[in-house]
Amino acid sequence: MTPNTGTSSALSPRSALAASFRGGTATAALLLALIFVVIATQNPSFFEGPPLMAFAKKAAPLVILAVGQYLVIVSGEFDLSVGSLVGAQVVIAARLIDGEESMTLPVIALMLVFGLVVGLVNGLVTTLLRVQSIITTLGTMLILFGAVRYWTGGAPTGALSESFRVPGRGGIEDVPFFGQVPWALVIALVVAVAAVLCMRSPFGRALVATGDNDVAAAFSGVRVWRTRTMAFIGSSLLATVAAVLIGGFAGVTAQVGEGLEFTAITAVVLGGVVLGGGRGTVVAAVLGALTVEALFTLFNQLYLPSTIQPSVQGLIIIAAVAYAARRGDLRLPERLRRRPDHPTERTLGSSRR
Repeated sequence: MTPNTGTSSALSPRSALAASFRGGTATAALLLALIFVVIATQNPSFFEGPPLMAFAKKAAPLVILAVGQYLVIVSGEFDLSVGSLVGAQVVIAARLIDGEESMTLPVIALMLVFGLVVGLVNGLVTTLLRVQSIITTLGTMLILFGAVRYWTGGAPTGALSESFRVPGRGGIEDVPFFGQVPWALVIALVVAVAAVLCMRSPFGRALVATGDNDVAAAFSGVRVWRTRTMAFIGSSLLATVAAVLIGGFAGVTAQVGEGLEFTAITAVVLGGVVLGGGRGTVVAAVLGALTVEALFTLFNQLYLPSTIQPSVQGLIIIAAVAYAARRGDLRLPERLRRRPDHPTERTLGSSRR
């Protein structure tokens, strides 16, 4: 039996478009447009080709991280490990490549395997050992942070090869009006489109159903533990892709990846994706990421200190959660309840709704 999530693949294009702008998606789009207008008043040349592509190149890693975070949040969980994973991946890549072009592809393959393992561990500890995901991924974040600093002595060594930097820095040259279309933008678009198609597939509907009501999803034939584990794996793999772009764009520093997990969560909740799962779209997460990046760009143009960014992120998260709670959309984290091995073990009348 296929879980009914209200997003049937038989939706007409017009209905699908309308559905994609429900909830906070339209709000995020309006807020993004408003910020762009303010940016244009401060910097009229912002919407010329090269500056716009520079913004897209900088925003692409956050868009990819937000899509990964969306997969986990819509399933009813959290992933706080992506920032440390990005930092670990970049530092490990620089140490292993050390400027050797021949090491680029093997190291990228190793990064993908490492990301898959981290996501698998996060997923299995959360679903099978039933540790709250916020605790599981917080532990993973600290383990990665400490291990990398122990390995490097607190100072990253080595160097990334030029071919490793191409996805983050290079692009399609001599494009009319734009000049260069960054590979980072192309990769982010591919990830976003793939995620939209994934969420319209049976797996995507099962993912939303799991976040909405995991007991009902289990009764309808969804393997909840496997679905949530796949969400964590997707998040870690997308964090690895973001690490390749960030390493190419920003280089290797001790602070690389720091705080990205909270920026990604901010982007997702700003797009109207409900913490606790079951509500929200990929389009919302992407718009939220662009809005956050545009907001930080505006801060730079207004010469506001970068230290204000964490405070703004905190305000956005509080406001989004308060708004969801007022609408009655907010759900208690499932880890606050006992999760039985089989849905029939649950006491009658104790479902999430």
